[in-house]
Amino acid sequence: MTDTREFTDAHGVAIVYDVHPAAGTPRGVVQLLHGVGEHAGRYGALIGALTEAGFHVYADDHRGHGRTGIRQHGGPEKLGRLGVGGLRAAEDAVWQLTGIIRDENPDLPLVLLGHSWGSFLAQMLVNHHPEAWDAVILSGSALRTPGFLNAAPLNARWAKDEGATGLEWLSRDPAVWAAFADDPLTTDVPLLKLFGPIEAARLYGRPAKDLGRDIPMLLLVGRDDPVGGPRSVHKLADEYRSRSGLTDVTTLVYPDARHEIFAELQQEEVRADVLAWLDAHIPAR
Repeated sequence: MTDTREFTDAHGVAIVYDVHPAAGTPRGVVQLLHGVGEHAGRYGALIGALTEAGFHVYADDHRGHGRTGIRQHGGPEKLGRLGVGGLRAAEDAVWQLTGIIRDENPDLPLVLLGHSWGSFLAQMLVNHHPEAWDAVILSGSALRTPGFLNAAPLNARWAKDEGATGLEWLSRDPAVWAAFADDPLTTDVPLLKLFGPIEAARLYGRPAKDLGRDIPMLLLVGRDDPVGGPRSVHKLADEYRSRSGLTDVTTLVYPDARHEIFAELQQEEVRADVLAWLDAHIPAR
């Protein structure tokens, strides 16, 4: 049974998060980081697969987002805006939750799973706290440098499609566009406008040199993902090998898939690949 909780970050913002307990004997914990303009509640199918496979899942609504954002801003009008402390405060709040997870599950391996902006936060956390993670999964990610992280309108490729909604870049599934548009906890305002140019520029960075910990990493990307796409994600994987010293880095590219591979037409295949990779790296007890 899902347990909804909250903690207060260093700036007095109440961060709302859910704890989804593992079915049966737990073998690990997954900390799930959602993307910009959305919230943890959009990952139900993935969370269900992970808990069924023996993982506790902790998933927060980040600074300015979802239930956290509604309370932080007093309503939906400013959803997606990070507020005082900006990107660093958002990362720090996620790290604060990591501490809570570790305190509550000291003997279980911890997996960091980030999608899109959540994957950028995950990259920052790995750079700053490599000792914390036993495995890392990045979905819809990119190398965080100009030329590899797309700042252009993400729906440009589909903008001239008949009846275009502006959300075609998310998935090939029209039901996903409709659900996103109808969700009172999402916003389609672009990241650059939500964060502002100074905070958005703080997203830039590269994998740290010589992390000192060999973390297994899985990178998942749709072939038609406009955020980074395969070229950017392969480059990111190369940098984790060459700069950070990681020896176990796997990249999976999904044909025809767009940005939200966990909400794509082949999402069952994606979830199966994630579980197979976890089985190889964090075996059941």
